[in-house]
Amino acid sequence: QVQLVESGGGLVQPGGSLRLSCVTSGFTFSSWIMSWYRQAPGKERELVARLTSPDATPKYADSVKGRFTISRDNTKSTVSLQMNSLRPEDTAMYYCNADLWGRNELWGQGTQVTISS
Repeated sequence: QVQLVESGGGLVQPGGSLRLSCVTSGFTFSSWIMSWYRQAPGKERELVARLTSPDATPKYADSVKGRFTISRDNTKSTVSLQMNSLRPEDTAMYYCNADLWGRNELWGQGTQVTISS
């Protein structure tokens, strides 16, 4: 059974940090591109960060460069997103995504991140 389960979201004050994790199962994790997307109310879902392999150069949205770090552990089939210097505009539902190089795509159920004082 294919599963992508996100965790780590919550309510944080501006300037704070959160670490999101996505634990996966049911597919060959190392063969898939892993990404984090987010969707704020009334907005389209957007790519936050993408990592093809543990040693690859990550891709980040301009809005999060220098603040967010994506990492993956192929031995544990997990992908994480370390988020620092959080801003109110980072408030969104964050989704874990697995992409088999355009041939298939999997999504988690999402974890809510709210940045507010």
